[in-house]
Amino acid sequence: MPSHESDRPGPDPLPPSDLAAPAVKSAATDNAAGASWLMLSVLTSTVMALAVKWAAEEIETGVIVTLRAVGGLAICLVALMFFPRLRTQLRFSAPGLHIWRGALIGVSTQFGFYTMTQIPLATATVLFFTAPIFVALMSIPLQGERIGPRRGAAIAAGFLGVLIVLRPGADGFHFAMLTGLFSSVLFALALLSSRGLANRDGAFAAYISSAVMTIIVAAPVAAPVWSLPWSAAGWIALSLVTVTAMARNIGDIQAYRLADAGVLAPLTYLRLILIAIASYFIFDETPDRYALIGGAVIIAAALYIARRERLVKRRA
Repeated sequence: MPSHESDRPGPDPLPPSDLAAPAVKSAATDNAAGASWLMLSVLTSTVMALAVKWAAEEIETGVIVTLRAVGGLAICLVALMFFPRLRTQLRFSAPGLHIWRGALIGVSTQFGFYTMTQIPLATATVLFFTAPIFVALMSIPLQGERIGPRRGAAIAAGFLGVLIVLRPGADGFHFAMLTGLFSSVLFALALLSSRGLANRDGAFAAYISSAVMTIIVAAPVAAPVWSLPWSAAGWIALSLVTVTAMARNIGDIQAYRLADAGVLAPLTYLRLILIAIASYFIFDETPDRYALIGGAVIIAAALYIARRERLVKRRA
């Protein structure tokens, strides 16, 4: 998360990748290759979500978040040692913006991981898909963007989907549903407040600053509940979280570098299907009909908002 991470909704900051690789000239080849990279992102993000839930069986969420950031930062430092050309991408033209963005992403990740450990993964994933809707809504006061009646209706429909999932006052409501929404709000705010940052300073710098800030905001939460030793299964789960997060982000970078965002957007939502199937067999989780119905409304609204935004940009 060229790097389009700062201009599109998604769950994580983007790590380094071969950003200097030449673009493929054929549009068809671009889209096919981009779709393949995005499928890597979808598959590894599914494994990451499962690994977070697995690790949380014996490790506190704050510890998982902290160690995931530490592991990602360590991989970046090793990459800097073996690939010196990456050092040219360490630009921090707006340090305050890097700090602000990184802190938002760190807190968002903390709430997001907590949500995944408390409610069915499919329901959590549906709530994370609200990020594009929050981006569209917050762009009105934060960037003075004008939202036409069609996009306005799509935003309203998206929040109707949220209400269907949450069912305030019903027996199926869980506090973690609110933390999932808050995670999406913070991530959307991070995207809006730092648009263009990764393009100016590079995805590598954006990832490192977010990893450092995640450690800073998550470590105080992790310290009081830090406990050792963990079982071999716990260490394996933690390793999976770190490795799959990096692989997923590399897939995102390459996908959005090679292909049109309009081609990739629908594929992103395959993650919900994979997570629902995998969590059913691994954790015996079954998403209720409200999560499925609300999720369908949220996804439809997000896809429509993305489509309208592309049309508006083309006309501009």
